[in-house]
Amino acid sequence: MTDLIHAIPYDLLRGLHLLAVIAWMAGLLMLPRLFAYHAEAARGGELELKMTEGARRVMAVILNPAMIATWVLGLAMLWARGWETAMQPWMVAKLVLVLALSGYHGMLAGARRRFAAGERPGSSRRWRMLNEVPFLIAIAVVLLVTLEPTF
Repeated sequence: MTDLIHAIPYDLLRGLHLLAVIAWMAGLLMLPRLFAYHAEAARGGELELKMTEGARRVMAVILNPAMIATWVLGLAMLWARGWETAMQPWMVAKLVLVLALSGYHGMLAGARRRFAAGERPGSSRRWRMLNEVPFLIAIAVVLLVTLEPTF
């Protein structure tokens, strides 16, 4: 496995990782907006059915594959760069934030199941506010990676 990862140019890993992150972020920003519309929709109406199906597709087609690709490619980059990179303060902070995004992803998955079951786990206002969380975390992650602060 080590030989395989070292055979892939690091810049290719990094580029694929960035593409996966972009897709993951798109889904993390899209799903709460669908939940906001779903929360406002009439029960049993056409909009509710469309939001339920849309949320299922976003989770299955965008969010889950993109999160998996983000983690796999990120870990491959750590392996290729050397595990000591994982102990750098900026990388530790980044990994904590990515774990938080993963937890947020899990929370969205649970909410999607609850919406699909006919529940309304939160108001449209709540979902619009939560919609900002991934972008705020992304700002911190990008600054950590580009500046590599030593704290």
